[in-house]
Amino acid sequence: MKNFVEELRWRGMIHDLTPGTEEELKKGPMSAYVGIDPTGDSLHIGHLVSIMILKHFQACGNKPFALVGGATGMIGDPSMKSQERNLLDEETLAHNVACIKAQLSRFLDFESDAPNKAELVNNYDWMKDYTFINFTRDIGKLITVNYMMSKDSVKKRLSRDSSEGMSFTEFTYQLLQGYDFLYLYEHRNVHLQLGGADQWGNITTGTELIRRVLGKEAHALTCPLITKADGGKFGKTEKGNVWLDAERTTPYQFYQFWLNVSDADAERYIKIFTMLDRETIESAIEAHRACPERRELQRLLAREVTIMVHGEKEYDNAVKASQMLFGKATAEDLRSLDEKTFLAVFDGVPTFDIERSKLPLGLLDALAVETSVFPSKGEARKMIQGNGFSLNKEKRTDPNGMLTEDDIIDGKYILAQKGKKDYYIINVK
Repeated sequence: MKNFVEELRWRGMIHDLTPGTEEELKKGPMSAYVGIDPTGDSLHIGHLVSIMILKHFQACGNKPFALVGGATGMIGDPSMKSQERNLLDEETLAHNVACIKAQLSRFLDFESDAPNKAELVNNYDWMKDYTFINFTRDIGKLITVNYMMSKDSVKKRLSRDSSEGMSFTEFTYQLLQGYDFLYLYEHRNVHLQLGGADQWGNITTGTELIRRVLGKEAHALTCPLITKADGGKFGKTEKGNVWLDAERTTPYQFYQFWLNVSDADAERYIKIFTMLDRETIESAIEAHRACPERRELQRLLAREVTIMVHGEKEYDNAVKASQMLFGKATAEDLRSLDEKTFLAVFDGVPTFDIERSKLPLGLLDALAVETSVFPSKGEARKMIQGNGFSLNKEKRTDPNGMLTEDDIIDGKYILAQKGKKDYYIINVK
């Protein structure tokens, strides 16, 4: 089996770890968990680093636990947040938890008979009947306010906006997360917590609780918070988060995100977000540096991550969709796109409306009278006769041709193309 810490280290996935963690892992299989806040019904790529760490952990023969914070999700983690989160009700949380498990199943083995199969736990199960009085008596007395105030997540939040401050609810979050670690240590033999660098304070509160309650040592390992080489926020686009849910971010858009990262980011991301081995990655980076204009490293990165998240079929569809604008896509490829992908590919393309009742319609009238694809019939005629016009990725060379119902894609769209790069959507109402 691979050495888990060594594997993460060469990939640039370790920010900090408690003393003795690596030595403890060398003794044999261990159990560890990552906490995931179920404030939404889909994970986004900001969660991927922690998920990949769990994936590597399992691949190295260890047992991963994914903890969804059904209880802590009702409170909200103040770490790196500028304001308090909205509280969620039980029904919403239950829905979110179910959706998150389905997404995690793409990365972790939950179903096999292997002794290190992954398990999903929900802290609501052990917190729902724990009364406030008992919690403050059993746990609250063990950690001082001075200790809690010393955490960066608390200090940054208080210094950022003294007028708003921090509620008692959020202030106690680290105690609740710390108790999760204590509970899993006692009941599930989990000796290691994994997470992002912003979680270090919360995680070490857990190791301290375990030391004080049980007199035993627990361990922590955190990964760096991922940023872009230009300092921008990783995982954000103009339209917001890049989600793992295909309904929120289409596989085409997902593929495009990775395809368009910078050279510097591609070299970092291919280590962090794929399971490719060191030799393959270093060889790919070397080849990319020799010929960066081919963007082969970005293609490899986009392929690996898209297949891992959405599967090979959706990856193939995303590649076909990517060739629509600049490649040699066919009419068959175009018609195979679902509506969301079609609209994502041609986002921002000029759109015109034609009443369905006007079909069939002469091609010149459709392109220069009913719409403004061409400024005049004469110009439309000239380009069509010159083999410079396509309809739905098929050349049209007869200016006397007709636009008919058979030309409609998905029951409502027709794609017109002038030359190589100018596209127009005709929306049939």
